[in-house]
Amino acid sequence: MAALTTAAPATEAPVPLKAARRSRPRYWRGAVLAIAGLYFITPLLSSFVFTVHVPNQGLTFEAYSGILSADGFTESLFLSLSLAAATIALALLLVVPALVAVRLGPPRLRAVVEIVCMLPLVVPPIALVTGIATVLRWGPDHFSRTPLYQTFLAVQNESFPVVLVLAYTVLALPFVHRSLDAGLRAVDVPTLVEAARNCGASRLQVIVSVILPNLRSSLAGASFLTLALVLGEYTVASLLGFRPFAVWIVTVSGAEARMSVAVSLLSLLITWALLLVLSRAGTRSSATAIPAGPATVTPAADATNGTGPAAPTPVPGKE
Repeated sequence: MAALTTAAPATEAPVPLKAARRSRPRYWRGAVLAIAGLYFITPLLSSFVFTVHVPNQGLTFEAYSGILSADGFTESLFLSLSLAAATIALALLLVVPALVAVRLGPPRLRAVVEIVCMLPLVVPPIALVTGIATVLRWGPDHFSRTPLYQTFLAVQNESFPVVLVLAYTVLALPFVHRSLDAGLRAVDVPTLVEAARNCGASRLQVIVSVILPNLRSSLAGASFLTLALVLGEYTVASLLGFRPFAVWIVTVSGAEARMSVAVSLLSLLITWALLLVLSRAGTRSSATAIPAGPATVTPAADATNGTGPAAPTPVPGKE
């Protein structure tokens, strides 16, 4: 009679200490997020209540209904958006080739380019606009009989002041540089450029077809920071005598305080909406990128003639 044997019960593997700590709820995170949310939402709610509540009249939405019909709203908003688009294009056109050239060139140039791009953080905007105004005054004084005089007039055209695009590009350089530099640090630029050049691509094709697709999220971040800068910039435009969206809000605030606050809230909503669009564009481009999976093993060469797949290795017990 065969002896009966009792199998020992399987013991469960002990849960690691780190995993147990991670599984515990951490209420302090929710508390911190709640405090931060109240810190940002309370002023917005207070502003909204100020725009819709009129003493002795109750709730009214006249501050919002009269925005579109306000004098100068459409023109100033369209001007700011046009300036933002031109500034984004010019800043990317300057910074992207410069950073790619720095990655391919001597490492010493990186510090020089970084210092030049960070200078607008050191120079106050009031000093920048004072220098721009001084240069613009040279036109009537020194270039009235030269073709450059018409150029000085063209860059100050009120319908589309090019001088503001140049000034905003200088102010946006630190943000664009930081965003793109972080993206380029994650890309092996020399290898990509060398591979594209070996395939016969020109320098322009390398930047457009190889480098830029790997920087979509960084480009979206740089574009959003530049857009937010242009929409909220007041000092340069006001001192130079132009009237984009930020200057128009301050001008209207003297006569229509509630309307100016309502427009400010709408500008925040527009900025947030554009942020979501740009962030979704960067996330979608990252999701559609080909993931780096395991290396594909090619069939080994035949041992007899060096070509063709090798014979399968026999498994013990299944010959």
